[in-house]
Amino acid sequence: MKQGFFEITENLPLTDTVYRMVLSGDTSAITSCGQFVNIKLDGLYLRRPISVNDCEDGRLTIIYKVVGKGTEQMSRMQSGKLDLLTGLGNGYDTSLSGNAPLLLGGGVGVPPLYMLAKKLKAEGKSVTAILGFNTKSEVFGEKEFSQVADKVIVTTADGSYGVKGFVTDAMNGLDYSYFYTCGPEPMLKAVYSASNSEGQFSFEERMGCGFGACMGCSCKTVTGYKRICKDGPVMKKEEILWEK
Repeated sequence: MKQGFFEITENLPLTDTVYRMVLSGDTSAITSCGQFVNIKLDGLYLRRPISVNDCEDGRLTIIYKVVGKGTEQMSRMQSGKLDLLTGLGNGYDTSLSGNAPLLLGGGVGVPPLYMLAKKLKAEGKSVTAILGFNTKSEVFGEKEFSQVADKVIVTTADGSYGVKGFVTDAMNGLDYSYFYTCGPEPMLKAVYSASNSEGQFSFEERMGCGFGACMGCSCKTVTGYKRICKDGPVMKKEEILWEK
């Protein structure tokens, strides 16, 4: 983990509620796809955890959805500096992917899978990505994923764009060696039930400190309680215990 200031170089809307922010600074602590940063904002006590969308040569990209005071404040920033904690979380392990990994993202669970897709492709894997949204106006990332993945499928719950239904509907009939997923918990549970291989899940969770001190984001696993921010956010399929 490293603390530092990052300069805002871009902050543009992708949809009515989703923004892409590009920052420049010391990205050396970001060593794995699926890690996140924790952002300090003026007037707010808790930092805001945001997943890393891309990281390269001192350039950090995050994609976030406006859902509260913190992200609304971020959406209005066009310049200036932000205080970030970087290198948080464990990230995805690509050594287990096999030759044909499948990536499944739902809503703002899509962004961290982009950097993962780039890494898997660089490793010579055949990458398929399924991006799930509620409706056409919420779709983002299709063009970017098409540039790094072998196949991209977009689903919308209302059928207004792409495949009608959820990401699990688009899984049917696909041949894949392993899967990686990130999104809201109901989607993760559905992927868990529908999948026919091993895989890794990235969990979205409200966090207090973001680095394992407060224990506020603990969840029960087959090996005991783990902290989403420190021991996760990525967990393997075989260690997950779903609460009933």
